[in-house]
Amino acid sequence: MSGQLVVMKGIEKHFAGVHALKGCRFELLPGEVHALVGENGAGKSTMMKILTGVYRMDGGEIRYKDNPVHIPDTKSAQKLGISMIHQELNLAMDLTVAQNIFIGREPRRKFPLFLNEKSMNERASALLKGMNIDMDPATPVHELTVAKQQMVEIVKAISYDSEVLIMDEPTASLSDAEIEELFAAIGKLRDRGVGIVYISHRMAELKRISDRITVMRDGCFIDTVPTPDANVDQIIKLMVGREVYHTSKPEERSKHAEVVLEVKGLNRGKAIKDVSFQLRKGEILGMAGLIGSGRTEVARAIFGADRVDSGEVYVHGAKVDMSGPHHAVRSGVGYLSEDRKRYGCLLDMDVKTNVALASYERFSRTGWMTDAKIASQAEDVVDNLMVKTPNVDQKLRNLSGGNQQKVIIGKWLTKDCDILIFDEPTRGIDVGAKSEIYKLLDRLAREGKSIIMISSELPEVLRLSHRILVMCEGRITGELDNDDVSQETIMHYATQREDQVHS
Repeated sequence: MSGQLVVMKGIEKHFAGVHALKGCRFELLPGEVHALVGENGAGKSTMMKILTGVYRMDGGEIRYKDNPVHIPDTKSAQKLGISMIHQELNLAMDLTVAQNIFIGREPRRKFPLFLNEKSMNERASALLKGMNIDMDPATPVHELTVAKQQMVEIVKAISYDSEVLIMDEPTASLSDAEIEELFAAIGKLRDRGVGIVYISHRMAELKRISDRITVMRDGCFIDTVPTPDANVDQIIKLMVGREVYHTSKPEERSKHAEVVLEVKGLNRGKAIKDVSFQLRKGEILGMAGLIGSGRTEVARAIFGADRVDSGEVYVHGAKVDMSGPHHAVRSGVGYLSEDRKRYGCLLDMDVKTNVALASYERFSRTGWMTDAKIASQAEDVVDNLMVKTPNVDQKLRNLSGGNQQKVIIGKWLTKDCDILIFDEPTRGIDVGAKSEIYKLLDRLAREGKSIIMISSELPEVLRLSHRILVMCEGRITGELDNDDVSQETIMHYATQREDQVHS
């Protein structure tokens, strides 16, 4: 008996034109939190989807509790005790907590047509209490925070008597307090002997929560190291296989440069309250604040995606019609949404189509599209942004999240917008891809583009921004030059209402 819960050896997987996994291996012990890291496209999710039966492997061996197993589908994985919580939660929002936990397995009354809601709520309540989670099982899931919804997913997995739980970027949308809740739940699972695979790009998080770290790169296993012995810089180097681009605070830009965007008196319900600011040529203007502070709402209002109650936007001194995004795009404003898969791309279309989405008039001749020009432009974007794809005819869905992000950025570069609004440009992206995007944003600013960058990562805001706007409860509570600003200063303004800041 090896004592291993899971052993994967020599795992191979091919997709159309892509050798996704090349003889990979992974091991998991009972009661262990094992971090799995690597750049987007390294093969982490593919490896775990094979373990959970979403994909079938093309070669290799899986052993579960020392026995060779065949996992043809997700039901087979669940019967073994293997569950996965995806980054994009898979819950029925209009159903209750209990109904989500037992969906498809609801207890019935004597007449099978009728559900036994009382029994289902009692069983769900027992599972929740066993994890020290204070939650009413009769609550509709749409009323819960993202963190609480994640807890429902965890309890749902436990209800299958799961001994292996895979978490894919579980803290991507959580606040610091919610992360602590999640870590407490993970601690309870670890104490029960559940083996947890923890996929994340947040290095500091891994040092806190994991016991071992396995690194993958370009579809290959690179190394497994005990977390106490792991140095963050070494792990990053293993992940990317090259030096990562580091920057200090950006070079100062002229405070007298041309004002290219001016926002005056923007209001929209409780979300935006009298927001006014200017953006100058060649400037990266950071927008910081806690979740719900109004940053995204301001970006969407400027772009015309949401109607406002009052306010004006000027581009190069000319007033912009804010009734729809097409007016913003015509004025030279591009917006990369934080919800990229919903608003930023067409996953089932190819790379070249997505690159050209905002610029079709450039590629048409007397009303007919010139595919060769589109393909040529897409190839330039792929080369320039180092997009990992076999060719520009590859469907965007087949690319990793980081590479999808680069294609969407390429869409706005193809449009040649003067003003770019990036909402969480590196969310869910690994350190290597972040490095490339940091270089790209800095280069664009040097070339004269003007950028509004919204980010929840304060080190990122400090690293890239020339000036920083801080928001709280829909208002701008601080406007800071990035010379001697600290994270503590930003957090001070991010947690203070305007009347408190000026009192």
